[in-house]
Amino acid sequence: MSNFNDPVSHMMLQHYLNLPPKDTNLVQVMYVWIDGSGEGLRCKTKTMDSIPMRPEDCPNWNFDGSSTGQASGVNSDVYLKPVALFNDPFRRGNNRICLCETYNYDWTKGATNNRKSCAEAMDNVSKSEPWFGIEQEYTLLDRDGQPYGWPKRGFPGPQGPYYCGVGCNKVYGREVVEAHYKACLYAGVKIAGTNAEVMPSQWEFQIGPCLGVDVADHLWIARFLLQRVAEDFGVVVSFDPKPVPEWNGAGAHCNFSTLEMRNDNGIVEIEKACERLSGKHKQHISAYDPHQGEDNKRRLTGLHETAHIDDFSSGVANRGASIRIPRHVAADGKGYLEDRRPAANCDPYAVTEIIVRTVILGE
Repeated sequence: MSNFNDPVSHMMLQHYLNLPPKDTNLVQVMYVWIDGSGEGLRCKTKTMDSIPMRPEDCPNWNFDGSSTGQASGVNSDVYLKPVALFNDPFRRGNNRICLCETYNYDWTKGATNNRKSCAEAMDNVSKSEPWFGIEQEYTLLDRDGQPYGWPKRGFPGPQGPYYCGVGCNKVYGREVVEAHYKACLYAGVKIAGTNAEVMPSQWEFQIGPCLGVDVADHLWIARFLLQRVAEDFGVVVSFDPKPVPEWNGAGAHCNFSTLEMRNDNGIVEIEKACERLSGKHKQHISAYDPHQGEDNKRRLTGLHETAHIDDFSSGVANRGASIRIPRHVAADGKGYLEDRRPAANCDPYAVTEIIVRTVILGE
């Protein structure tokens, strides 16, 4: 089988990508949506005869939901409603990437369309100005499913030198990380930074701070860009919360604040938030991975910088707690909290929605 990831293939592809359309008004818009798994992404492209400047400029579309786990074969059409627009770092120029919500044949929201209710919740709490920042961890794998760069018949040395490491014996896959970072900046994704993580071949990027539903929009597109970049390098991206037993797992720590928390003496509001989150621990665990907590059971063991899945805890600078209050926040008396429970494969719409419903709306 031909290897389409070799340098010659990429040079050949670049020739075609650089071809200008005969009609210079034509642009390509790639529609992206969450599939029936609640964690996978799908995409397809539409030609448009004008440059879309807003999501509303892109028409609604549809796809075969029976092939994505979102409809039956006898009634397979699922609608795509554009909700967010980004620059396309692969086709470049005036081409766009369009994030979409999914709707059933009767325009009821799709089963994995958590964005709709999330956006409604954010509208209801707009006066509190909820800010979010999400730390997305992930693992790079070879096509055989083994962590990228690991010995084929063994393990790398013990954890310790890999976090924020430098050197070819400490980090694997930096090319993918750097390419993804640039792709996000070009696309207009609000990426805040990146770093190598505790387990070799595991990395993290941060999205935010963003207001309301925007953080989830930007995180989903950042995930899409990461997988698309890794595709070019012939590497697999895994958001599995515990890809290798006995090593650090992968989470999506969610940093959260309200206007009241950011104001002077906001620490009082942060402590109130922790109390409310404590009372809804089980409900949050259920919302923090696509399988109602089953994925997180492998990760939240009380070891490897996690709190046990059955126990709620909070503390200053405690990475073994459910909720960490950063040291500088405690010192300043205001700021934000970090919910360390969400799994790497969580739906950020579900995560941010339940946080505002619990902390702000008191539901």
